[in-house]
Amino acid sequence: MFILLLGCGSVYLLLGDYSEGVILLCWVFLIIFITFYQHRKTEKSLEALRQLSSPRVMVIRGETETRISGREIVPDDVIILQEGDRVPADAIVLESNILSLDESLLTGESLPVRKNENTQNQLFSGSLVVQGRGIARVVRTGIHSEIGKIGTSLQTIQDESTPLQKEMKKLVRKLFVGGAIISIGIISAFYFTRGDLLHALLNGLAAAMALLPEEFPVVLTIFLALGSWRLSKNKVLTRKPSAIETLGAATVLCTDKTGTITQNKMEISAFHSKQSTYYKADFKTKSEHIKTLLLDLYYASHPLSSDPMEKAIKNELKNHTTTPTELSVIREYPLTRDIFAMTRVLRSEFDQSAKAYCKGAPETIYKFCGLSDTEMSVYNNVVHELAAKGYRVLAAASCTLNIHQLPENQMDFPFQFTGIVAFEDPIRPEVPQAIKECYAAGIHVIMITGDFPATAKSIADQIGLNHEENILTGNELKSMNEKQLAESIKKTRIFARIIPEQKPQIIKALKANGEVVAMTGDGVNDAPALKAADIGVAMGLKGTDVAREAASLVLLDDHFASIVHAIRSGRRIYDNLQKAMSYIIAIHIPIIGLVLIPAFFSWLPILLMPLHIVFLELIIDPICAIAFESEQEEKGIMSRAPRKTSELFFGLKKLVFSLLKGTLLLIMVLIIYLISLNEGHSAGEIRAIAFSSLIIGNVFLILTSLSETRTFLSVILEKTSR
Repeated sequence: MFILLLGCGSVYLLLGDYSEGVILLCWVFLIIFITFYQHRKTEKSLEALRQLSSPRVMVIRGETETRISGREIVPDDVIILQEGDRVPADAIVLESNILSLDESLLTGESLPVRKNENTQNQLFSGSLVVQGRGIARVVRTGIHSEIGKIGTSLQTIQDESTPLQKEMKKLVRKLFVGGAIISIGIISAFYFTRGDLLHALLNGLAAAMALLPEEFPVVLTIFLALGSWRLSKNKVLTRKPSAIETLGAATVLCTDKTGTITQNKMEISAFHSKQSTYYKADFKTKSEHIKTLLLDLYYASHPLSSDPMEKAIKNELKNHTTTPTELSVIREYPLTRDIFAMTRVLRSEFDQSAKAYCKGAPETIYKFCGLSDTEMSVYNNVVHELAAKGYRVLAAASCTLNIHQLPENQMDFPFQFTGIVAFEDPIRPEVPQAIKECYAAGIHVIMITGDFPATAKSIADQIGLNHEENILTGNELKSMNEKQLAESIKKTRIFARIIPEQKPQIIKALKANGEVVAMTGDGVNDAPALKAADIGVAMGLKGTDVAREAASLVLLDDHFASIVHAIRSGRRIYDNLQKAMSYIIAIHIPIIGLVLIPAFFSWLPILLMPLHIVFLELIIDPICAIAFESEQEEKGIMSRAPRKTSELFFGLKKLVFSLLKGTLLLIMVLIIYLISLNEGHSAGEIRAIAFSSLIIGNVFLILTSLSETRTFLSVILEKTSR
């Protein structure tokens, strides 16, 4: 378009029409300014989003722990690393606790590397903490880091186009070819009917400008960028533009329970110790009965942990006015994907013996303690009773052993069963309403959790999740093949005791049934599931950097309602984008018609010159960016079925409707044009009358294109009242 405008200005100057040429060239620079302003606005939005999506890291500055963007790290910063974190810069380990890192991104070696403050003390930027925690001092950042040197060679790699962008490129390419053919035809027709080559060239260039919808890529970029920015204002970060296109088509929403549906603010609600169950009302009067169990749970937890359950244990211990003795840690056995339990071995304060403290899933602790079937049956009844109330249940065990005879595996300890603890995590108040909105929008909600089935069922009942008593556990999932799971998943809405590695299996089964899946996740092992889902949704507060990197969306507040709001916003953005594109197609019809018709009839005065088309472009571009992009959502936007992914953006029905609207406007302008011609007006007057009628018609075309569910009058009243 820029080249066409310069060409038209040059022709005007060649014709000696300096005033027209100078005005046109001045308007060219005005259009450049508007385009540049819109581009800068888009770039600022994208830069702000990039700042938000940058990996976060915990840093100690001024004796205060603060979480900042990874790009703000500087040499000599002291950083705290936990499982799931990306190392933001090259660093030296100061303290470590079973710290293992995946350095495959840098070395290609798949096995994790153990790090400590003595020998293996170098950490490299981009490495992933797969186990343990540590404190390190930053020594090199950015392009000076080892991976930064490699990263400089990646600047030439460009992002892939989205399906919508590819579809639009094909359309613009076809319009360009068609426009070139028509423009050549107009130049030929004008020259043979009027015999003026320069005017014929000017008219041909005007036709090319009228035919070329250069607004398409601009509008698409602006809508996706500003749409992403609007989502971020509502605590939803869009990392991939394709997510906005897919949001309106989501048919299934798979969500975690803890921290998404619930508040992730754990409180201890019950203890079961010495064959008795004690609830909150009994805690003060029965303190001595639960003290041993509470201390076992405390010593089995990290003292500086950010885990909600471990925080709840520490807080409850304070309520019992018990000050535990700080014991030195000899060894830790972390929870793994195969063993749902963790053990900490502490040195005894009295002698050279050690005591092991373990907490984890009840069924795992039963095995560790070697309980009989009768004992397990008794404790399972307690677990079912507590889980049915919506509580999250853990069991605890402990044992004393020789400090020099520690087994390699935690299941080999001679544990003695201590008791059971139940945690309560209240549901978020906005979740039940958000679930209702999902159902109204034709979206099925599936809850996937690692909790006990009875706990998951209780939470599902509280939030109004339709499950029809169909609950599938991780063990049952292991025994199913793909066909069986695809059939079973049609009726299953609750998955309990699921490990992260099973989530991709669930997604695959849903996709096999033709579903468009949105999946939430927060852990390192959730990354494959987030990437496999059509819309991966990572948690911004409790999620790991790996999960955020793999996701399409990041919830900055971890609220379930934010996902539903994102779907609503995605539908609005997609609708408004279609309206804008429909308007662009429609407004180009009368422009093309008013350029073409006089070219084939020499007795008709020329209607649209390049100057007129430039003026129209000054109206069309801002209208698309302002009026359509900011237009409110349609009525009942969350009461309609999800959009089919097979549905083309420029479908035949929408294209025909746009052409019809544009043709009606063209007919209206032509009628006014013929009437003014019949009344004997001069060519300049006829051109002014026809152009003015086109501008007025354009205003009504905009107003009638803004909404499909609100009346023309209501749209006008809304616009005037704002």
